[in-house]
Amino acid sequence: MNAAYIDGLKLLARRELSEQQVRQRLARKGHDAAAIDEAVARLRHERALDDARVAEAIARTETAVKRRGRQRVRLQIERAGIAKSIARRAVDEVYGGLDEEALLESALAKRLRGRDRIADDREFQRLYRYLVGQGFDSDRVLRALDARRSKISG
Repeated sequence: MNAAYIDGLKLLARRELSEQQVRQRLARKGHDAAAIDEAVARLRHERALDDARVAEAIARTETAVKRRGRQRVRLQIERAGIAKSIARRAVDEVYGGLDEEALLESALAKRLRGRDRIADDREFQRLYRYLVGQGFDSDRVLRALDARRSKISG
């Protein structure tokens, strides 16, 4: 039963993982359910395994590096097997200190590659789908894109 704990520590030494991810990986390594339960309990007790910390790390990465919106970030956290309530708290915590408009503008600017305006309706629609898919609120996306579109006629 100690082997599952050691394998769990090795997994967590490489990167932050959720409890569900650790359980899945230990099962893939052939550890039985009782050994996995004991290892996870010990890792949690030693605070090597903490879903709230993992959720915040995912949220920070998704916003700072990947420039994703609130909904997409929450979905990524939930995909890691973290409870919805913990995911919501982590997203609220990370977005509490962020300017969501600036994050949206940053994602849009990156997509426009230095251009200041949207070329045509096809590009407008493509950018809308992309930004909503990245988790940004559709109303905010429309406002940002309309501001760039109005520069077409001006």
